[in-house]
Amino acid sequence: MLRFVLELFAFISLGLWGFIAWPLPWPGILFGLATPAFAILVWALFRSPQAVFRLDPFGKALIEIAIFGSAAIAWWDLGFPIITIIFGVVATVSGVISGRKELR
Repeated sequence: MLRFVLELFAFISLGLWGFIAWPLPWPGILFGLATPAFAILVWALFRSPQAVFRLDPFGKALIEIAIFGSAAIAWWDLGFPIITIIFGVVATVSGVISGRKELR
């Protein structure tokens, strides 16, 4: 359940970053819609339980690090270092626990 909440938070974070960090109307709308859409596409293709392309646990970890790391960097860019740190720590701990279960 926590993993799903982290995924949603990362996608929403990327969308917020796109709308807030870029001037509206066009760059902001484009980045606000395209950034989470790209992250969702990459997640669906490589990381989801019904992924189109099967990866080993290390490949899955790289996808997670890229998406969760991008969301953390987005919060840092928006000027919210506390959210960045909290999200980064929770995502890292959750990823380590999940990765250990996959490697068993």
